[in-house]
Amino acid sequence: MASSVVSKMKKKLPERLAQVRADRSQRQFARELGVFQQNVNRYENGTTPHADFLITLAIKEHVSLDWLLLGTGRMKRSGR
Repeated sequence: MASSVVSKMKKKLPERLAQVRADRSQRQFARELGVFQQNVNRYENGTTPHADFLITLAIKEHVSLDWLLLGTGRMKRSGR
C-alpha cells in the first residue's frame, strides 16, 4: 500500500515542477538553478529529481518541500 501512495505522489511531481517554472523556458529555469536543461526536462517528464536539485529549488524559489513532494500546504514558504 505504501508503495502505491509513493507512486501516486511521484506522478504529480512533474506538474508541480512545471508550475514552479511557470512561463520561464526550461533552459532559463535550469540556468537560474545552476543545472543542465536536460535535467529539468527529465524531471518534468517523470524522472525522480536528485535531492540536491530539490533542495536548491526550494531555497532559490522559496518553495515548500511539503508542497513540492506531497502536494500539501502552500507552494511558497513564508518568512523569506
